[in-house]
Amino acid sequence: MGKLTEQAGMKRKGREDLMEDLEAVNLAADWADISQGLRKDLGQQLHSQWIKPIQVGALDRDTGTLDLYLPTQFSADWVRDRFSDRLSLAWKIARGEVRQIAISVHPGRRKVADLQLHSDGRRPANDGADPSMMAISADTLNDSGFTSSVGLDPSLTFAAFVTGEANVLACNAAQRMAAPEKPQFSPLYLKGATGQGKTHLLHSIGHSFLQAHPRSRIFYCSAERFMVEFVQALKQNQMIEFKGRLRSFDLLLVDDIQFIIGKASAQEELLYTIDALLAEGKRLVFAADRAPQALDGVEPRLLSRLSMGLVADIQAADIELRRKILVSKLTRFAPLEVPDDVIDFLARTITRNIRELVGGLNKLIAYAQLTGQEVSLQLAEEQLTDILSANRRRITIDEIQRTVCQFYRIDRSEMSSKRRARAVVRPRQVAMYLAKVLTPRSYPEIGRKFGGRDHSTVIHAVRLIEDLRTRDADMDGDVRSLLRQLES
Repeated sequence: MGKLTEQAGMKRKGREDLMEDLEAVNLAADWADISQGLRKDLGQQLHSQWIKPIQVGALDRDTGTLDLYLPTQFSADWVRDRFSDRLSLAWKIARGEVRQIAISVHPGRRKVADLQLHSDGRRPANDGADPSMMAISADTLNDSGFTSSVGLDPSLTFAAFVTGEANVLACNAAQRMAAPEKPQFSPLYLKGATGQGKTHLLHSIGHSFLQAHPRSRIFYCSAERFMVEFVQALKQNQMIEFKGRLRSFDLLLVDDIQFIIGKASAQEELLYTIDALLAEGKRLVFAADRAPQALDGVEPRLLSRLSMGLVADIQAADIELRRKILVSKLTRFAPLEVPDDVIDFLARTITRNIRELVGGLNKLIAYAQLTGQEVSLQLAEEQLTDILSANRRRITIDEIQRTVCQFYRIDRSEMSSKRRARAVVRPRQVAMYLAKVLTPRSYPEIGRKFGGRDHSTVIHAVRLIEDLRTRDADMDGDVRSLLRQLES
């Protein structure tokens, strides 16, 4: 009897542990969404210094209190004073059972005394401080509080940046900008939608430039943070110091430049800074979600400076690039295996941006590890419903047939005809292959859309095109072009 009771208790504890693990996964997923939103609101610099180090603790369902932890007392007090209301509201929106948040030092972390500035503007030695909170180097904070150089994310390097047709120009331009020799163009303007790799390239430039010029000075910030620093210096009558420090950098990296729209005084200061740095042969890189000409409310002189160098466009990643990115991320999870059909499914359905794509993979693997399940297509469909539904654009077989016929210049009726000429059969087989890859339709359903053909005919076509893509570069190129057209 005692053994049965003990076994029952162990099973109950196992279920409780599993529920806690699942709760942790869900909280982590919610925090990823909240953190991404705060990054857009606050800018990269503030987010990296204060929001990114936050660790999500447990949720007390009785009181509705969610614990948020930071590595030092200084950082906990700072976040509580400045971001508590914003964090609380974001969590209440994301998860209704959260009624309040509690911000404190992570249990087990040694508390560090509040940081004080010496009269010469340097921080005292801060033994035991968490590295993620030491983004500002020892000599980068003056009496006005102006930050001149921030820590770069060590994971965002050129080696970790996966290239394809969509981003190879921007990547090559970024590498040229970071190279030891003087670049042929400056400034470099990176243009791309959210989550396509602009910030990754900015950090990569910083890392590579520092390797080539170890004693150089770099300033990385968002345009929004630039304006905050500018206004603070203006209010404190420290504009001379602000200008002097800003123009002393060897490399200026400004993210989300679209957020400087409409700020006339900040625009003017940025314009003078660009002119001063360019005159001294310094390097400048800007990133935005739109081309310079599409920046409404920007002064014409500043517009001309932003576009006078090279504007490198980062296109939306095609399915091949998305697949390559997913495969590159799998090395972090070895020896866990992720089947090819799961990789293909994620690459095919999560198309809005790379950040969501990698986030979906991370969430799926975390869930599988915590629950002891194997990663499978069924698990992906069950656990990523929100991400998948937000990304899924329904491509129809009719749309595929129309696109293939235009590409190969054949009549639409040939998709259902009985003709066996090679000029007709191959495009028809390509269309069947694309219908299987891009739609959820079964083989029999696809066959019916192609003149009532048997499902075995569709299977043969799909396998044939798959094989031809590995052996025939022209066929692979045709399929890639059609995929880009259909997914755009």
